[in-house]
Amino acid sequence: MGKPESIAVTGKKFVYAFEDGDGTNKLLLGGKGANLCTMTQIGLNVPPGFTVTTDACLAYLEKNHLPSGLMDEIRGHMKALEKKTGKGFGNSENPLLVSVRSGSAMSMPGMMDTVLNLGLNEASLKGLIKQTSNARFAYDAYRRFIQLFGKIALGIADEQFDERMAAIKRKVGARQDVDLSAEQLKDLSAEFLDIVRRHTGKPFPQDPYEQLEISVGAVFRSWMGKRAVDYRKQFKITRDMANGTAVNVCTMVFGNMGNDSGTGVGFTRNPGTGENAMYGEYLLNAQGEDVVAGIRTPKPIAELEREMPEIYRQLTELHNRLESHYHEVQDFEFTIERGTLYCLQTRNGKMNARAMVRTSVEMLQEGLISKERALLRVEPAVLEQLLVPQLSPDFHGKPLAQGLPASPGAASGKIVFDANSAESRGMAGERVILVREETKPDDIHGFFHAQGILTSRGGKTSHAAVVARGMGKPCVSGCEQIVINDSARSAVIGETTLHEGDVITIDGGTGNVYAGEVPTVAAKFFKEMATLLAWADEVARLKVMANADTPEDAIRAREFGAMGIGLCRTERMFNSTDRLPIVQEMILAETREERQAALDRLLPIQRADFKAIFKAMKGLPVTVRLLDPPMHEFLPTAAQLELEIAHLHQLRDSIKALDELPDTLKLLNPKLYQQYADGLTKLRSGLKSFKDSHLEDDVIARKETVLKKVRALAEVNPMLGHRGVRLGISYPEIYSMQIQAILEAAALCARDGIEIHPEIMVPQVATVEELLRIHGHVKRIHQVVRLTHGIDVQFKFGSMLEVVRGCLRAGRMAQDAEFFSFGTNDLTQATFSFSREDAENKFLPAYNETGILEDNPFEVIDIKGVGELMKMAVKLGRETRPDLKLGICGEHGGDPRSIHFCHQIGIDYVSCSGPRVPVARLAAAQAKLLEGEFRSPA
Repeated sequence: MGKPESIAVTGKKFVYAFEDGDGTNKLLLGGKGANLCTMTQIGLNVPPGFTVTTDACLAYLEKNHLPSGLMDEIRGHMKALEKKTGKGFGNSENPLLVSVRSGSAMSMPGMMDTVLNLGLNEASLKGLIKQTSNARFAYDAYRRFIQLFGKIALGIADEQFDERMAAIKRKVGARQDVDLSAEQLKDLSAEFLDIVRRHTGKPFPQDPYEQLEISVGAVFRSWMGKRAVDYRKQFKITRDMANGTAVNVCTMVFGNMGNDSGTGVGFTRNPGTGENAMYGEYLLNAQGEDVVAGIRTPKPIAELEREMPEIYRQLTELHNRLESHYHEVQDFEFTIERGTLYCLQTRNGKMNARAMVRTSVEMLQEGLISKERALLRVEPAVLEQLLVPQLSPDFHGKPLAQGLPASPGAASGKIVFDANSAESRGMAGERVILVREETKPDDIHGFFHAQGILTSRGGKTSHAAVVARGMGKPCVSGCEQIVINDSARSAVIGETTLHEGDVITIDGGTGNVYAGEVPTVAAKFFKEMATLLAWADEVARLKVMANADTPEDAIRAREFGAMGIGLCRTERMFNSTDRLPIVQEMILAETREERQAALDRLLPIQRADFKAIFKAMKGLPVTVRLLDPPMHEFLPTAAQLELEIAHLHQLRDSIKALDELPDTLKLLNPKLYQQYADGLTKLRSGLKSFKDSHLEDDVIARKETVLKKVRALAEVNPMLGHRGVRLGISYPEIYSMQIQAILEAAALCARDGIEIHPEIMVPQVATVEELLRIHGHVKRIHQVVRLTHGIDVQFKFGSMLEVVRGCLRAGRMAQDAEFFSFGTNDLTQATFSFSREDAENKFLPAYNETGILEDNPFEVIDIKGVGELMKMAVKLGRETRPDLKLGICGEHGGDPRSIHFCHQIGIDYVSCSGPRVPVARLAAAQAKLLEGEFRSPA
């Protein structure tokens, strides 16, 4: 046997009086304990007490018993409490009662356990009655203690106690607990004691130190309770941030001793708006749990000024002292015992995003905090909530289903199941939600006219999610509870069937899907947010660009504060309804001449697009990525074509059969003949809906030609196949057209006096030779444009780094490339050999749940793998070209933790979807302010 873990042996101190604890050491004392120490030491009226450390909790959880020596320390501190208060623990004349409360380093409100009124037994109950001359109060405290101790320490379900309470209220006709008399509460306490006896087989413990020892262990155990574990998981609270809970043993003060007593909670500022006005609620003649539990309806704190003006004055003074000391909005609890105000705890107030931004700006202007603190106290990710419509906070409906929250915001509309319907109905003024199993680039015209997108497959970085975020539209992806039947134009969720035209609401912030229309509230870029972000831009080293593919996207990006466009995807321009047929012609072309003819028709369209984007971003850089996706993505799927061809054959056969009906039928049965004639008209009109030809055989032949091409273009793994630069080398005329459109648009802008900074970027580069060949086309076309337009366009030429081999060859590639942009989506996919959508829908959640991966690598840069490739490429590239410009344009460009990493390794800019630009601006500033504090995982 080893030596007992006493203080004498280990030298470890487990207990600190509030007068002695270090208020800055929240990891050891928990947030509540540290704050109680600080409040005591700055002279606030805090009931005396002490804190048992998180070290003691961890020792308890390891051995399943309190560490040796702990109860000796606790007894010593209880003796000191008796001396401070003049009361005795368990005393029958003047009893000392305490609360036993949890408190971890990170605020976890309501997630762990508390026991109040501890120390009551048959003897001290008599003392409390004698001390207060208030039997009703004493029995009220006793029944509360028995129930809380029974539930927390002994594991007895609340319902057993609640049923007895309800029964006695029914029996005497009482509406509320406060309506029960002393005698009735005495009977209730006896019934509660009986519940404990029957549940445990033993009488309720009478020794107050036994009560205290059992309660300390129970509070320690609550650290590993389900709700606490789930909360830490949900809010990503790691062991480094909080490990174990402290236990705070505090002298009880009572708000339920009459109408000169009360209890309440307050915020030093309004947590919903940020307004600098005290906000909170209170109850007279109540204990703190009554306010939190909603047993009685509390009053707004402003009414206390009328009921207890002196107490309200003291609360105002407390408000000022708390903010002056903590330099932060405080959420505090107070009790009034017979006209004396006590502060029971304080912590940093949890506020919504708008209030956090407003208070940051106003507290700086009031001189309470520094600019650095103003920027650091706001979580960047919450800013995204402020820029998209949100569900009304008054709505509390039950969702039909839940998918992945892929793009924030809320929208309501009629269900449509294809992009054409979304476009036609949207253009007619209807609000629609596009519902698909998954979306493809050729659905883009439907996106433009839909209020939001819902898919049954795909992850947070699926096509639907990425495009929706880029457009600032809400999206719920991977909602596997929804079974979509395209041919029936319906979707089934459990026992609910939704038909085309039915109204639903999606919430892209939570992933919830609701039946019917749910009211939303619009977002505004308010003045405090503009002020805070302007301060962020002054501090940040990293520039923040936007991913934008249209002039409208570019204009919105500037409104969000983008410092340029870091990714303009040319394929998005191909997908609108007036261009897609030309693109398909180009793909279906059998000869180079036919392909060139289609490209010649696309050239002026792309040139006009680029000119409008350059104009919208005048004075700022615009990085244009040459065509990236494989060509089959611009064509219908083989399954869709096969279905249409089969339908066409049926139509043709039906029309032929009707055409062959004898004319005598008209004479014999005019009514029947008319029915056949109407049917024939309908069939012909159905045929015309294919929009290819009015001749049936021509339509079928056309569809079969397209099907043949789709099959020829089919690849086993298209994401690793004929796309990007490989496509540009196989069909150089495609890239030549795009390069010409970019440079001519730049020349036209320069001629009009518009300052431009175009950049041409090549995707999917794996070898130096690929880059050299495309660079050769660029140089040739640049000379042609210079001679044709008389303007020598200045531009940069660069490469995406999204292929592992490209990262390894970054040093040589930098001889030709003036900039690199990491395509972190594809680079992550290639590094892990994960299919993005499959991984997110199948095994990634389990990987994150079980700790195989700490984060989803498609949301947060994988520093150990992808990050090492990035660091290597940065080093190699800058060794060759010291002024090499480096950025990222994957989804990680809007993720705060990824932005911190990018700052650390010396990247120049990040690029993200428009609504995430404010998030990235604030994160970039915080990365600079926290320079040196960020560490890569070992």
